[in-house]
Amino acid sequence: MNTVAQDRFGRVINYLRISLTDKCNLRCVYCMPEDMVFRPKQELMQDDELLTLVRVFASLGFGKYRLTGGEPTVRQNVVEIVRGIAETPGVANLSMTTNGILLGELAQPLADAGLQRVNVSIDTLDPARFKRITRWGSLDKVWAGVEAAENAGLKPIKLNVVVVRGFNDGDVTELAKLSLDHDWQVRFIEMMPFGDVATFAKEQIITDAQIRARIADDFEPLELLDDGRLDGEARIYQFPGAKGTVGFISTVSAPFCASCNRARLTADGLLRLCLLRDKEVDLLTPLRQGAAEDDLRQIILDGIWWKPWGHGLEEDVIPLTRVMSQIGG
Repeated sequence: MNTVAQDRFGRVINYLRISLTDKCNLRCVYCMPEDMVFRPKQELMQDDELLTLVRVFASLGFGKYRLTGGEPTVRQNVVEIVRGIAETPGVANLSMTTNGILLGELAQPLADAGLQRVNVSIDTLDPARFKRITRWGSLDKVWAGVEAAENAGLKPIKLNVVVVRGFNDGDVTELAKLSLDHDWQVRFIEMMPFGDVATFAKEQIITDAQIRARIADDFEPLELLDDGRLDGEARIYQFPGAKGTVGFISTVSAPFCASCNRARLTADGLLRLCLLRDKEVDLLTPLRQGAAEDDLRQIILDGIWWKPWGHGLEEDVIPLTRVMSQIGG
């Protein structure tokens, strides 16, 4: 089937971020409350349902996939799910965003199953602050996960840093300096307001310009690469002579909606058209009611057509129906 998914603004949508689960083994302050209640397993996509939907998306030209959560590595059968997705015709690019806690043991099996790359969330190099931000996390386990991923060939390694004022904004320079000696991309992400943590996020946001100024004051200025062209969502910089790079994902202060080519499939089987808009299209219910794959394709095409141009944060339109872990980032 040659039909491709295109929205009414002419953007071809060919990148799907799939949440494997809403569950997580951490409770990061910018993501969810500590007493988070998760959905019953039966309300989420089962393995066969997920793979059926991947097959349908692939037939519509979706070639790039990223597995997210919650925390994707806590999903039962995660290695077999990765293998099933990787073997689906049309899937050309398969990566994962993880907190790295379980990556030490899973990196090689995931690579063997067909995973190509990982992004690892690591918001500070200070063990005490790491515990404060994640509430439950161990920095040593994350670092072991990064090393295991590199050894397994899940490269290039990208480290995701959500910068939270008053929590880790003083750590940005040391994190950026990891790019000096490692062929990694350290990516600073502006915190985004969602649901129960929206007020906290709005109060604690620090922009990419502020982060770059902090790094320049503490160490030296970063040099802009590629005339500022985006690499995916990130604008790329580099220290002179560094092996790696530093990226900035500025969803709030410098949105990249015009080049957006992505959609999201939540763990409960809803097609979310924009990370920062609450509009969703139910795919799991029709699938469970016996919809044929052609019917599912049409539901997806109709939904993608109505993908919004961008978020409404400037108008104070905040997504309220879910927190980040329920969407998949």
